[in-house]
Amino acid sequence: MPQEQSLPKAPTGIKGLDEVLSGGLPAGEMHLLEGGTGTGKTTLGLQFLMEGAGRGEKVAFITLAQTAAALNKVAASFAWSLDGIDVVELTDVSVQESTQQTLFRTADVELGETTAAIIDAMERLRPDRVVLDSVAQIRMLADMPLRYHRQLLSLREQFSRGSATVLIIDSPHGQQDQALADLSHGFITLDRNVPEYGNVRRRLTVEKMRGLAFNGGNHNFRIRDSGIEVFPRLEPKKGSERTSAGQVRSGIAGLDTLLDGGLEEGTAALVLGATGTGKSSVASLYLHAAAQAGSHSAVFMFDERPETFFDRSAGLGMDMRKFVEDGRITITPISTAELSPGEFSQMVRDAVEEGGARVVMMDSLTGYFHAMPQEDALVSQMHDLLTFLGRKGVLSLLVVSQHGLLGQTVQAPIDVSYMADTVILLRHFEAIGEVRKAISVIKKRQGPHETTIRELRMRPGSIEVGEPIRDFTGVLTGHPEFRGRPNDMAY
Repeated sequence: MPQEQSLPKAPTGIKGLDEVLSGGLPAGEMHLLEGGTGTGKTTLGLQFLMEGAGRGEKVAFITLAQTAAALNKVAASFAWSLDGIDVVELTDVSVQESTQQTLFRTADVELGETTAAIIDAMERLRPDRVVLDSVAQIRMLADMPLRYHRQLLSLREQFSRGSATVLIIDSPHGQQDQALADLSHGFITLDRNVPEYGNVRRRLTVEKMRGLAFNGGNHNFRIRDSGIEVFPRLEPKKGSERTSAGQVRSGIAGLDTLLDGGLEEGTAALVLGATGTGKSSVASLYLHAAAQAGSHSAVFMFDERPETFFDRSAGLGMDMRKFVEDGRITITPISTAELSPGEFSQMVRDAVEEGGARVVMMDSLTGYFHAMPQEDALVSQMHDLLTFLGRKGVLSLLVVSQHGLLGQTVQAPIDVSYMADTVILLRHFEAIGEVRKAISVIKKRQGPHETTIRELRMRPGSIEVGEPIRDFTGVLTGHPEFRGRPNDMAY
């Protein structure tokens, strides 16, 4: 494969796509863009040409599928102007005396004249970038595979003479058009999926791109008011890794003792427990402590409203609102009905790379996974996201809610514990006629941790972690056996 630096690029101007393509499409080559109805093919083509026009290049949109008026309507819907783009409309190629001739089939004449019209436009305009929409019309006119293949070879030869970067648009046609895919230097596919509930999900895949190292696999994208935005699949091991790691303390003496000082930067901490055990509140301690130290944090909420978060935190002595107002904490409510997994990963990435977040909290992963049951490989994607955050030196706080309240019925709906460097477990337990809370550290990869079980107390204005519970056995089962004196467990 040629060195990537030696290949001239034609940037597409589409956020995220140029990153996937390591800078853009190889310039001076013919590329295929394939997708079904509503996937965004025309929109992508127009953005590609607008980027070229903005760079002072000559660009042309040769349309066999829709009129120039229809293209202007598409552009107007995005508040774009097609000024600087030569639109060549070939939707009604006239065939001279086609109704009078008897020696040739009408389709043969129409195919020849269509190809000739495309070649004429290329020679007349001599563009640097071309979008041809769409090759499906040529396929229908050719009627036979051999004739179709000859026309493709003729067009490719013409394109190569002018050194134009060409993007040919096609729609799926039964089996994949292997002839066109083989002749093309690059091949990109778009697809569109409608889940049982929620907004449309769109994905882009670079099937091939000769001589270019690109980010393979599926990449979610969205068509916004400003055009297409692609969310590149994370490549967690790409780039430098932060080597120095400090600790983030909670500010609660008993909890910091449990964790031998605190949680390390660049690690992922799982806060696990049943409903009402205080998972979000415990995780919020690290946000509050980081903000007090001047660091930036980002919170992504799948279940709770920001106002509820503010009120709950304030009731426990943490004024989060002032830190949100001064920008040290950003809160993003997530609507999973509208958001694709790739877009969520991009939001987290932007919070770190552009927003400078050193602590990221996801509350809760349970809501995230339950809201996207039709999405493939969510666990693998979360693993890549956590690896990326770890290499950036970010502390990740993952809140996971368990089903059940007491005893053996408490179970996690998803198992992500193997991804976490630290697991903090919270439990309800009954003691002396009261429901209490216990906190313990089950796992900590970086350094030692205390193996005791401590009582977690939430009082107006404070969170407290008590001394190790030594007068009970079976606390984590929810049904402990008391071995001490009743007064030992009084508040």
